[in-house]
Amino acid sequence: MLCLLRPRHIWDALASIAIFAAAPAVAATSETQAWLTESLTIKASDADIISLDLSQRFRRDASNGGQQTTRILIDHRIATGVQIGGGLAYFHSGPEQEMRLFQQVTLTRGIWLSRTRIEQRFFDTADEASWRLRQRVQASIPLDAAQKWTLIATTELMFHLNRARPSDKTGLAVMRNQIGLRHPIGKALDVQLLYMRQQTFRDARPDAVAHIPWLTLNWKI
Repeated sequence: MLCLLRPRHIWDALASIAIFAAAPAVAATSETQAWLTESLTIKASDADIISLDLSQRFRRDASNGGQQTTRILIDHRIATGVQIGGGLAYFHSGPEQEMRLFQQVTLTRGIWLSRTRIEQRFFDTADEASWRLRQRVQASIPLDAAQKWTLIATTELMFHLNRARPSDKTGLAVMRNQIGLRHPIGKALDVQLLYMRQQTFRDARPDAVAHIPWLTLNWKI
C-alpha cells in the first residue's frame, strides 16, 4: 500500500521536480506536442498482467509529423515487488516505420517504482537493429486519505547502445521528466494527465526539447 506524505513534503517535492523539468535547455530547439493513450490492463492470473495500449502523438514538422503506436506487454511477478516482462510494439509515422521488441524488470517499494528496459528497434530505414537501454524512476504520491488523487513524478533516461545507422548517436540520447495527476473516474477506469518535458541530445547541433501534455485513459479488467 502506498504511504501518505505530509502536505509540506508533497509540495516541496512537486516544486523541486517542476523546477527541474521546466529548466530551459542551453542552445536547444523547442516544440509543443500532444499525446493521447488508451490502455487496457488485464489481470490474467495472480502473478500475470497483460497490457495493451494505443497511442496517438500529435507532433509538428520538427518531429516529422504525427505518430501512431500499438504496444502489448506481459508482466510476471516473481517475488514481492519484483516483476519481469516483455512485449512488442509498432510505431507508424510518415518518414519511417518501427517494430520494437523489449524486455524489462520492474521493482516497486512503497511510493517508488524503478523500471529497467532493453529494446531492440527495427526500422525500415536501417539494415540492423538499434539497441536501447531505458532507466525509469517514478514516485506515486497519494494526495488524500481515500487515495483518489495521486501525484505522479517520473524521470527516465534512454541510452543508445549501438549505431544502426551512421548518423545514430551512442550514449545518453533522451531524457524525459513527467509530472501530473492520476484519478479514478469509475470502478475500472483511471484517467491520468501529465506534463512531459522530453530532451533529445544531439551531436554537433542543438538539442531538441518537446513540451508535451499527455492524457491517458486506462481500463482494468
